[in-house]
Amino acid sequence: MTLPDFLTHDAEMASLFWMAMTVAAFACGVQVQLRLRGAPWANPVLIAILLVSSMLYATATPYSVYFAAVRSINFLLGPATVALAIPLAQSIGHVLRSLVSMGIALIAGAIVSVMAGVLLVVSCGGDRLVALSMAPKAVTTPIAIAITHQIGGQPSLTATFAIFGGIIAAIIGEPLLRRMGISDWRAHGLAAGVAGSGIAAAQVARRDPLGAAFAALGIGLNGLVTALLVPLIRMLLP
Repeated sequence: MTLPDFLTHDAEMASLFWMAMTVAAFACGVQVQLRLRGAPWANPVLIAILLVSSMLYATATPYSVYFAAVRSINFLLGPATVALAIPLAQSIGHVLRSLVSMGIALIAGAIVSVMAGVLLVVSCGGDRLVALSMAPKAVTTPIAIAITHQIGGQPSLTATFAIFGGIIAAIIGEPLLRRMGISDWRAHGLAAGVAGSGIAAAQVARRDPLGAAFAALGIGLNGLVTALLVPLIRMLLP
């Protein structure tokens, strides 16, 4: 029996194989980034996606089969996001002192993110479905999918936008801010949480606990603001 046949006919073993493959691919991405001394472009999530996608293509495995096999890993995405509350609780004093300026930046970032995504789709001739699916792209994936369900978008498309946007933010976020002379980890964390959701936030969390706290707050509050803002955008779209 060939590997594709084995993965198709034995659901339990296929699940174990794909979960192990996914974890190994991410571990490989982490090692690559460590060997490259934390280079932002060597993002573990991006490397894992490339490795798993290559394996899916090589074995002719449909994505639906893969997703069913790694459903338990997908479930852990929610608890992993909630776990960012730990550094937030540890740095609550810093957060409270920056509350006003952070609130202004958060609202501005959420509005720009939603409007920029929708306007990009409209200007390129995209239809209403794509525009609605793009609107919550900067929110962490579980929240983005829930928002898309409510407004009539395409959840799978939204998930793609959210993950792709998170990877881009993780790659260019820190270098861009440093080129602008911004070295405060509070700013780095908030920007990662608002623009890049969990993927960018995880990268900041590995570097600085204060940045992790602001990233966690950025993820949560950006999800709330976006959930209130996107339905208004839906009413304005033709």
